[in-house]
Amino acid sequence: MKLTDIHTRDPFVLPVRRSREYFMFGSTNKIGQFGIASGGFDCYRSKDLENWTGPIPAFRPTRTFPGKFDHWAAEAHFYKGKYYLFGTAKVPGGYRGTYIFASKSAQGPYTPLTQKPITPSDWECLDGTLHIDAAGKPWMIFCHEWVQVHNGGMWAVQLSRDLKKTVNRPIFLFNATEASWARPLKASGAHPFPCYVTDGPFLYRTQKGSLLMLWSSFGTSGYTMGLARSISGHVTGPWTQEKKPIWKNDGGHGMIFKTFDGRLMITIHRPNNGPAERAYFFEIEDTGTGIRLK
Repeated sequence: MKLTDIHTRDPFVLPVRRSREYFMFGSTNKIGQFGIASGGFDCYRSKDLENWTGPIPAFRPTRTFPGKFDHWAAEAHFYKGKYYLFGTAKVPGGYRGTYIFASKSAQGPYTPLTQKPITPSDWECLDGTLHIDAAGKPWMIFCHEWVQVHNGGMWAVQLSRDLKKTVNRPIFLFNATEASWARPLKASGAHPFPCYVTDGPFLYRTQKGSLLMLWSSFGTSGYTMGLARSISGHVTGPWTQEKKPIWKNDGGHGMIFKTFDGRLMITIHRPNNGPAERAYFFEIEDTGTGIRLK
């Protein structure tokens, strides 16, 4: 398969140097065993980022797993000798949140570390991502969703070394409206007032130590990916927003990875309209204090 053959949102690429393979995760919203948009998480594998095999079942929800649907934004990280999958799921009649799963293999199968989300149990949350700070401490950055707070928020929480629990209360980073390019969703009967989205955080440290965050919302041309900067160089910020988004033409929810030949790549999905979404990769340059598309 080529990338154009794979329907996915929120593409996340994990390079595994031992086998010199790339593993791609994301969201598909397939109809799963419970008859609703679930189906768990899949991955695809490639040697060259052009030809892919899959889908490979990375996680399938069991009857006892509480997050029955909205299996979104899966991303895999190698940490302390294991592979960890961060993924969104929703409890029927309850809240959406980020769960953490573990495996000895990049492609899985992954099993839940706990039977509850790592995000606050009474918050509508999604898109948790892992960040390891300069002291080696693990953090999760996640979105407090607009469906609950109307002006979507970005938050961070420190995790235990085994990633099974949080060790402090969530720390507020910023709201969607702090970005001058962000625009509200169209008003509807359920949401007659302005609502702003926060999606898809991913942290990247530049060659000279600047800490950046990719994140997505909506702009003048549809789904848009912006860039935030930590003034302190630490995940807790404070964070400032770059005036111009890094991608503004109906695409976003990206991340950054390095190829085995040393190229720095950024991912997005576009367009933001199902089932047309596809993953795209673009080469970028690390300027030392920022990043830019080549």
